[in-house]
Amino acid sequence: MKKIILSVAIAASVFSGVQAQRVKGSDTVLPLSQKEAESYMKANPAASVSITGGGSGVGISALIDGSTDIAQSSRKIKFSEKQKLQEAGKTVKEVVIADDALAVVVNPGNKVSQLTREQLEGIFTGKITNWKEVGGADLKIIPYSRETSSGTYEFFKESVLKNKNYMNGIMSMPATGAIIQSVSQTKGAIAYVGLAYLNKDVKALLVSYDGGKSYVAPSIKSAKDKTYPIVRALYYYYLTSDAKKVTPFIDYVLSPAGQKIVEEIGYITLK
Repeated sequence: MKKIILSVAIAASVFSGVQAQRVKGSDTVLPLSQKEAESYMKANPAASVSITGGGSGVGISALIDGSTDIAQSSRKIKFSEKQKLQEAGKTVKEVVIADDALAVVVNPGNKVSQLTREQLEGIFTGKITNWKEVGGADLKIIPYSRETSSGTYEFFKESVLKNKNYMNGIMSMPATGAIIQSVSQTKGAIAYVGLAYLNKDVKALLVSYDGGKSYVAPSIKSAKDKTYPIVRALYYYYLTSDAKKVTPFIDYVLSPAGQKIVEEIGYITLK
């Protein structure tokens, strides 16, 4: 406890004279950034940090057009996005602030408790349409997805679907909170969310990436020891020209006090 208090005190002394700054983007990173900003401003009363969501793509677009200082993202910046920045004469800096396990969730009343990657691919591409095909009840599967601007949408497509297209007509939701609510109220639902969003209203499935030989539940422990297969990095992006303005807050997130918040929120610390 003394160590944590000391690190906050050091942060307060180092990060004085900071400017107001804006952070925008990933809904996955949103609860973490909000808590980090709250703690940072408490340690630095002169500081002002505003946090908004909208999706990773939205955040990076805002960085490109100058309407945010930091883009929070649950995926790496795309080549096309880097090109736009270069064309505008801007250079971007990438910082990994935490890791995240992506949990596959169903309605708590669903008796299915585990799925292979291949079964998940079949469900989200529309080849598997009834829960009885994967050991469940005779019930239509209703997959939910994030919108295309979401980094979570893209990471799930890359890691789980192996870059195959989502099924036509999949239910797209604008935010992770809306997905949790929909799955909790829909018997046949299935979706994917960041680890920090798990609660009693949904059931997280065990996942296998080795053809069903072993199934692992999403957790901080299984993500850290790499036994859970759907793990990704969470990022902050900023323009190098804004380094002096934004690094005090980013350094706080990377500090022992900031990484303690990562753990408290339910994500995976960098050490």
